[in-house]
Amino acid sequence: MHQPAQRDQSDQQRAKRLSRVLVCAAAVPVMLIAAGCSSDSGSGDGANKENAGSDLTATASAAPTVQAAAYKKLPEPCQVLSKKTLTDLVPKGATSGKEGTSSDTASRGSCSWTSLDNNGVKGSQFRWLNVSLLRFDSSQTQGEGDKLAQAYYAKQVQEAQSVTGAKNAKSVPVAGAGDEATAVRYDLKKKEGAFKQQTVVARVENVVVTIDYNGAGLAGEKAPSADALTKAAEKAAKEAVAAVTTANGTGSAPVSPSPSPSASKSASKAASTAPSPSATKKS
Repeated sequence: MHQPAQRDQSDQQRAKRLSRVLVCAAAVPVMLIAAGCSSDSGSGDGANKENAGSDLTATASAAPTVQAAAYKKLPEPCQVLSKKTLTDLVPKGATSGKEGTSSDTASRGSCSWTSLDNNGVKGSQFRWLNVSLLRFDSSQTQGEGDKLAQAYYAKQVQEAQSVTGAKNAKSVPVAGAGDEATAVRYDLKKKEGAFKQQTVVARVENVVVTIDYNGAGLAGEKAPSADALTKAAEKAAKEAVAAVTTANGTGSAPVSPSPSPSASKSASKAASTAPSPSATKKS
């Protein structure tokens, strides 16, 4: 009768001892973890702060340096072409240059000329010329100016090649006009007549020069030669590029030969009857 009671008491005592052992065992890792955390936080504050400062210094010193843009300014857009060149390209409008509006003339500018010459019963010859200049600065956020100019140059060429309604399109590289240049020409039918459009895009360092030049024979006059117009536009582009380099203290504007007479054939009807000189490129 007494043995079961004693056994029960022994079992209960063993269970209590086992419970205490398990509780202590479970507490050991917690203590170790707490001790470890306490040791790290207590002894590493200064070192961590020093390491953080070193990391910031290393990051600042490792920041890439952006090369400064080569050209800092642009020439006056209505002065980039010589009087002789303007007389060749827009004979009846050489002195009628109209400067485009710009909020930052050091970074962008443009000028346009219109020429219309009446040849009596033979009709009239129309010419329109536009020069645009765009300069890109270097910055940490956007990159180097010449790389930005390269991207814009490619975009301008692509737009000139993608005009709606263009016929007989042709693109050719142009030598001697900055670092890279392309001439794009095509025919465009409008209600006033058949227009021959030339666009020459040139890049010199961080500046992009775009020449738009078109011509048409109106009211029965013969259409101008596309080859002659293209040569004239290329000449204008080279002269404009030279004006950019000269404005920044390098190079000098070369004297180029005159274009073919067919490129500069005059025209002179009332300006009110002239077709719109707006660019024909797709927006």
